[in-house]
Amino acid sequence: MLKDLLTTKTVEVRTDCDSWQEAVERGGELLENINAISHHYTEAMKQSIVENGPYVVIAPHIALLHARPEDGVNEVCMSLQIINTGVHFGYEKRDPVKLVFAFGAIDSQSHLKALQQLMELFNNENLLEKLKNSETNSEAVKLLNKYL
Repeated sequence: MLKDLLTTKTVEVRTDCDSWQEAVERGGELLENINAISHHYTEAMKQSIVENGPYVVIAPHIALLHARPEDGVNEVCMSLQIINTGVHFGYEKRDPVKLVFAFGAIDSQSHLKALQQLMELFNNENLLEKLKNSETNSEAVKLLNKYL
């Protein structure tokens, strides 16, 4: 399932990023561009961090952006930004974040397989390091396809 979600249209390697807000905007744009979410969902992801703090930084150097399905998700979706220099979300022990995933679910069930595969990806230290060092979008997608 992740192979279907993380494609050349939804994976982006970036040299840098000025703020967590910019990272959320771009993660949402990647999904908006394929009509998987509305802009309202992107705004809801930002607002959730404003209200709840950097809880989306789920592991060192990894963030999983999300909001509620009713905030504008059209289909199960995911994007990945690989930010070479990292971006700070304000979670001192886990910053800078280099892998920023944005995730949208349409209900409480249909996305579980994708999340399971994502957890397997997070447990693959070798893949995570290679992803962090990816230089191009196509290189990152090839790595994901090889390991998923």
